Amino acid sequence: MLENYLNNRFLTLYLIPFIVGSLSVLTFEPFNLTILNFLIFPLFFYLLVYINKKSKAVYRKKPHKINLFIYGLAFGFGFYLSGISWITNSLTFDENFRVLIPFALILIPLFLSLFIGFTTLLVGSYLKLNFPSLLIFSASLAFSDYLRAYIFSGFPWNLWAYSLVSFNEILQTVNKIGLFSFNLFVITIFTLPIIIFFEIGKIKKLFSIFLTISFLLGVYIYGDYVNNKNNKILKDDIEKKYFKVISPNFDLEYNLSSREIEERFMKLIRFSDPEPKKKTVFIWPEGVFSGYSYNELLMFKELISKNFSKNHNIIFGTNTLEPTTGNFYNSMIIINNNFDIIQRYNKRKLVPFGEFLPFQHLLKKFGLKKITEGHGSYQRGQENNNIIIDKLNSLPLICYEIIFPDLIKKSNVNTNLIINISEDGWFGKSIGPDQHFAKSIFRAIENNTFLVRSANQGVSAVIDNKGNIIKRLKRNEAGNIEFDVPLVKSNKLKNDLIFFILLITYLLIFLIYRNQNAKK
Repeated sequence: MLENYLNNRFLTLYLIPFIVGSLSVLTFEPFNLTILNFLIFPLFFYLLVYINKKSKAVYRKKPHKINLFIYGLAFGFGFYLSGISWITNSLTFDENFRVLIPFALILIPLFLSLFIGFTTLLVGSYLKLNFPSLLIFSASLAFSDYLRAYIFSGFPWNLWAYSLVSFNEILQTVNKIGLFSFNLFVITIFTLPIIIFFEIGKIKKLFSIFLTISFLLGVYIYGDYVNNKNNKILKDDIEKKYFKVISPNFDLEYNLSSREIEERFMKLIRFSDPEPKKKTVFIWPEGVFSGYSYNELLMFKELISKNFSKNHNIIFGTNTLEPTTGNFYNSMIIINNNFDIIQRYNKRKLVPFGEFLPFQHLLKKFGLKKITEGHGSYQRGQENNNIIIDKLNSLPLICYEIIFPDLIKKSNVNTNLIINISEDGWFGKSIGPDQHFAKSIFRAIENNTFLVRSANQGVSAVIDNKGNIIKRLKRNEAGNIEFDVPLVKSNKLKNDLIFFILLITYLLIFLIYRNQNAKK
């Protein structure tokens, strides 16, 4: 009976992989049904082996490899369609972009699906129901994720590692081996239940299961030890900086009047509740002044000077102009109580269409512009500069820059805090803000520093250097978080050497096994 269903080309190549890929969204935030991956990956692997075996005789004799590509593409399309469909919500704020919603909904997931499609095309014909095949399958998917993180400026959203965000103890190995190595191990572990179909004895199967459970238990014990040790260290006399993280829960609106901007300032000041004699760094979210540039906000300078003292600094996001070039940037700035810019960071990872218009000269003719309000396309920041106040040496990350582990690797070696500001109102009521926040936890662990995050209509939080959430404000919750944040110096991997060593090891095991079998 099952054989008859699997011989149906439409079911096996299109429908089943699409459904299985779509179900994967349930393993990420906010659902966190991680256990489903122990079904998704074995099924994905098994059907890929089955399709490779049956394609020549059942589906189509020539060209049979196209079936492997279609299968991977269908799985990837389900994975990305369910996982990032929230992107289209950002197109609802401008009438000119609404017409693009169907294209964005289909074409973006379809393009990203090519990474999985080409992966199954390249390795699918070599797979069998054996352990070396499991290794090359895991390695190829992990390498596909790595390429996705870097090609065309990169989009490392929802790597499979992120489905373990709820298991803090297990995550502690990320700081030691790196995100992509961890992602490789995660894929391997998720695929391991397929061994029940391997043509090996029951004892070997039970031994493999025992080793896997022992490995996971060992990783958990290690993570628990790291957390306990860290708690003791944090109780020591570590330099701290007092922060107030503000989440105002403003509606995402265009074309605000100066009066409406003033009202926003007043609300931010109320939530900040500054104490004149207490040294404090206030963090306001990105985008709270809706398209207004720093120069345009200078009219509200008196509001700041009246309510804040010399003991105060404010960090927030705004547009800034470079007078010498005339270029505008999406910036994180830190000001004093006179509204003077002390330091500025220009965003390096810009969102296509959101913050700049690709092929601008051509698309402008069709009446298109960047989605965000304000001046024309932003320019990309070039400098990897930290925000430094006294002993605070903070890595600034604006909005979706938090998803890029590469920015952690390139950061200043003396970094002792990560500051992330975001406007999550673009995501609406979708799962986007939850997925976005999950990435922050990994960045804190990778860098081994505390992370403070201020997000309008998203999750604002203080996260410790081991990824534990110390304090948080839920989505659409207005208020503030105050905390003496320990300044723990960064301890991070600077490259992906371990990842490539593991990839080569997986590949060598596969090749050695295949050559040995070829001689028999």
